[in-house]
Amino acid sequence: MPGTSNFYPLSKELNTIPKHLHHIHLMGICGTAMASLAGALKEQGYKVTGSDRNAYPPMSLFLEKIRVPVLQGFKPENLDPRPDLVVVGNVVTRENPEAKALAQLHIPFISLPQALNHFVMKGKKRIVIAGTHGKTTTSSLAAWVLEVAGMDPGFMIGGIPRDFEKGLKLGNGDFFVVEGDEYDTAFFDKGPKFFHYNPWALILTSIEYDHADIYDNLDQLKGNFLSLIQLVPGHGCIIANAEDPLVMEAVQNTPCLVYTYGMGKEADCRLVRTSRNQGMTEVILAVKGGATLRLYTGLYGKHNLSNLMAVVLLSQWLHIPQQTLKKAAMTFSGVKRRQEVLGEEKGILVLDDFAHHPTAVKETIRAVKEAFPERRLIAVFEPRSNSSRRNVFQAKYTKSFDMADLAMIPEPPMMEKIPVKERFSSSKLVQDLQKKGIEAYYVPQPDKLLQQLLSMVKPGDTVLFMSNGDFDNLPHRFLKSLRIDPP
Repeated sequence: MPGTSNFYPLSKELNTIPKHLHHIHLMGICGTAMASLAGALKEQGYKVTGSDRNAYPPMSLFLEKIRVPVLQGFKPENLDPRPDLVVVGNVVTRENPEAKALAQLHIPFISLPQALNHFVMKGKKRIVIAGTHGKTTTSSLAAWVLEVAGMDPGFMIGGIPRDFEKGLKLGNGDFFVVEGDEYDTAFFDKGPKFFHYNPWALILTSIEYDHADIYDNLDQLKGNFLSLIQLVPGHGCIIANAEDPLVMEAVQNTPCLVYTYGMGKEADCRLVRTSRNQGMTEVILAVKGGATLRLYTGLYGKHNLSNLMAVVLLSQWLHIPQQTLKKAAMTFSGVKRRQEVLGEEKGILVLDDFAHHPTAVKETIRAVKEAFPERRLIAVFEPRSNSSRRNVFQAKYTKSFDMADLAMIPEPPMMEKIPVKERFSSSKLVQDLQKKGIEAYYVPQPDKLLQQLLSMVKPGDTVLFMSNGDFDNLPHRFLKSLRIDPP
């Protein structure tokens, strides 16, 4: 933070980045956005190295593919040979031994958003997708629509869009799609990342309390979203989720155009009806100023169709032809770890998802159950995020599993980092689910959970894994075990 004598963060104007750069080092390189930045920097000709506590798919595989070395653990020797510039991820604390060495060596360093501004987004019209939920899918779909339209967009997305197989693309076009994260920027900049992105257009999907480790209450979070909205220029636009009352409250009295999407008749893009057939969803939309729009998409679930409507309005704003939009919607392949089908073995379908907030868990389970209603749905949830490991959402999670036929929940990892009085209890959640009549199991260790799950599954099941981390590689280990020793 400013005023800390041992650290020398660069100015937000970036005017102290060395003019002659060869070697850039990324601390916390295995985060999705950081790994994507590593790819972009290497593409621009820089020597790129990185360090992190551990690496796991899909980013570890991505870094290996592009031949960026990852040093395991944070250590002072990772800065030898001395890099010209260091990009510091927000997983790095001021007490990190590598960060301390960084300060002592007086190596210039910046945050991830600063790096994006300087190396990636300069001179582009920024399309920022923000909100508590749906950012990654909406960003990926928006980028794909622009790509299909021949606009060659740049993008930075907090996931891996399957149509691009990378989370960051430089692009030669005028537009840059960026996922606007509300989490803090770095240990020396506690404002949210999206403050750095200067949106020309803003999609606001939702506002709900999250990140209990950095936000004391909902009002703090709302305040940052309100500040983000004020960054949109008068000639820009905001596309807002009309189903979210906090979003609609936030966009009142903004100087720019505001377009809305949702179920109500007053929405500029309204969902009329949907149907699902042979793995595709038919979507009928009523769009103001135009005829009824029929789209076909591989997306399913209310939350994903909401994301689709936001991108429909963005397409109208950019004057993208309807035929192009229809082609993009039909060919969009989705995002890794967002309702991703890992495979089906012996009649057991295995899905992997990033859901961790109670609302995301609930909507993901609902979407999967509605898409595969004839199958028994086993929901395996790891409460791993900084918020889900805290008891702030303890009661709310009991409402997230209503559409699951069976739930399995392990002990959260790294609980020693959470104050005892604030800790989430997996065993209590399981007990509460059982009281509601939901078949639920508390299995503390991932290895034991794997063995119990293998003993319980049967042909016709869907197994949905949910975690914002690697989950001890459990989804892939489960699928591999099915192939070796089927039930």
